[in-house]
Amino acid sequence: MVSPLLTQSFQSCDSQMIQRENISNFIQQAEFLLPPIEIKDEESGYNKNLFCIPKHYEEDLERVFIPHGVILDRTERLARDIMQDMGNHHIVALCVLKGGYKFFADLLDHIKALNQNGDKSVPITVDFVRIKSYCKDTPTEKMSIVGELSTLNGKNVLVVEDIIKTGRTMKALLSELKDNEPKMVKVVSLLIKRIYRSPGYRPDYIGFEIPDKFVVGYALDYNEYFRDLNHICILKERAKEKYKSNVRLLE
Repeated sequence: MVSPLLTQSFQSCDSQMIQRENISNFIQQAEFLLPPIEIKDEESGYNKNLFCIPKHYEEDLERVFIPHGVILDRTERLARDIMQDMGNHHIVALCVLKGGYKFFADLLDHIKALNQNGDKSVPITVDFVRIKSYCKDTPTEKMSIVGELSTLNGKNVLVVEDIIKTGRTMKALLSELKDNEPKMVKVVSLLIKRIYRSPGYRPDYIGFEIPDKFVVGYALDYNEYFRDLNHICILKERAKEKYKSNVRLLE
């Protein structure tokens, strides 16, 4: 018969080993989860005349804020970080429509390239969800989440978002996801905004941290316009009036 004192000693050793293993895993993850590219408040971007801009938008844009090539390079690095973190599991990539579709497509292209050329590969399946939280500049009392989340039960989910401002919309989605009991949920956002009095939500992977400027392009829209613009650009104030009718904003 093992004495209670010896049993407690074994349990203590096991607990210490688990704690050391958890700390080691955290340190290993922290080594490759680098901070986002931070664009300072005083940075104004680039002269739009140095880039190819569709003629129908030339008068509506102030400057090019993040060029398309920089977006693609940053997305490639995010894909590598995600595979290092989640690459031992089958991943369900959940695209938040509509603004996330270009980032989603480019991110998955880079993940597929890593699958084909890397030392390890995992199956990737896709799903889509749409969230409506603003209509005509007036916040609704309840957000509408359109998508079949029950299929994500027990799955490893990667939520792919274009931009996070206050984080209110993403928190609502994560709450809905939690109710459907996925095995794991990670969030990647191409952009996050620095907003005064923000509750401080930050996703697991971030492309760029930007100041509180109104940006469009690379599928970010204003009343459904500018999704067909490759670069992320700063919108002129007078352009907001031009495209104002029935505007819908997402956080």
